[in-house]
Amino acid sequence: MRNRAKKIAETIRKAQEIHIVTHIDADGVTAGAIAASTLERIDKTFSIQFVKQLDNNILYKLEREQHELVWFTDIGSSVADYEKVNKVITDHHVCTRDKDYVFHLNPHLFGLDGSTEISGAGVTYLVAKELCQDCIDLTYLAIVGACGDLQDVKQCKLQGLNRKILEEGERAGVLKKQIDIRYFGRETRPVYKLLQFATDPLIPGLTGREDACISFLNEYNIPLKDGDNWRRWIDLKLEEKRKIVSEIMKLLLVKGFGYKIAARVLGEVYILTKEDEGTELHDAKEFATMLNATARYGEPEVGLNVCLGDRDKWFKKARNLLRNHRQNLVNGLQLARDEGIVERKFLQYFHAGEGIKDTIVGIVTGMMLSSGEVNTNLPLIGFANTENGDVKVSARARRELADRGLNLSVAMQNAAEALNGVGGGHNVAAGATIPKGKEEEFLEILEKEIKNQLNL
Repeated sequence: MRNRAKKIAETIRKAQEIHIVTHIDADGVTAGAIAASTLERIDKTFSIQFVKQLDNNILYKLEREQHELVWFTDIGSSVADYEKVNKVITDHHVCTRDKDYVFHLNPHLFGLDGSTEISGAGVTYLVAKELCQDCIDLTYLAIVGACGDLQDVKQCKLQGLNRKILEEGERAGVLKKQIDIRYFGRETRPVYKLLQFATDPLIPGLTGREDACISFLNEYNIPLKDGDNWRRWIDLKLEEKRKIVSEIMKLLLVKGFGYKIAARVLGEVYILTKEDEGTELHDAKEFATMLNATARYGEPEVGLNVCLGDRDKWFKKARNLLRNHRQNLVNGLQLARDEGIVERKFLQYFHAGEGIKDTIVGIVTGMMLSSGEVNTNLPLIGFANTENGDVKVSARARRELADRGLNLSVAMQNAAEALNGVGGGHNVAAGATIPKGKEEEFLEILEKEIKNQLNL
């Protein structure tokens, strides 16, 4: 991959004007920020554009704009064959070997897994490293991107090329890994809220029950507040943390979850050492969630500016968007429950209609799959209407199904293309856009794809 990264860097170095096109999720924002920061450091003229997906309208527009070079980050592998735009691509989504071009850097072309070993931001960093020698500080953005794409989930730690990037960041003094509780919100949530919203693994009797979480902490004499302030995980004493983790693991074991599941309570967390403790920027996972809260609501420039170092105006705006995002996720989960999960033979689904924004239906689908309220032996499909009259489809599945042969990226792509739509992604997380009214046909085709992949 390094030789390919060098060749792409040479192409970028020769161009004077570069247009970055990147995806609207946390990985896309960090990938775009790495590209932008690098181009700024080597004195290139550049612009940046955020997109949900690459369709013909966007490609035609790029063609008309006649940029000297377009740099696709965290997106673009699907259009590697499009010849009318001069481009380089740093992506990690599933692609086939017939797209192995000198301008195309994707781990799948080199026998690596882009869903677990390196993110779009990580692939972009590999090129950035070849463009300028002083960009090792950007490693933290690559790690935020990887966490945003949940690449630490399978092993409870980052692996593959992500690991090497992490080690570079540690040497540069911008990253630190430590073993801690893996639940979201260590830096910013009151402890009882961290427990209330705990998933992977769920905490029997506590997850989803605020009163039970408060009683749990009271039972073990762990104060909820320090004066007027709610205590967060980072505020607890070591012995308090150990007690909570120990009791959670006991609950899991008593309920028959087994040691393998109970052990997932602990894992690696990634600290951004240059950021203030107790903020959304100090923990890689919380940083990624904040970025999702900007780009997915049509304000990607907010997240971009935070990635580029703003800690005033843009950071304040990002925090406001994050509050709105959290409420929308809560509402989205409730709507999915109210609509009901329809279970079929080889998948299950819900249709949110206009009730969930199409840019977050994938997040809601993933949260629903991890909620303990649905059958985790089947992929979960979420539908949401888009503003332009199409339907966004998001699919999520447990990694155990991928280990048995499931590849949602291929299945979603094939099902969508059969209906003149587009689709793709990763083996356990993929998306598609299809014409409205074609949902039932889509599900029928998708079921056949899943059945064939799993040899059922």
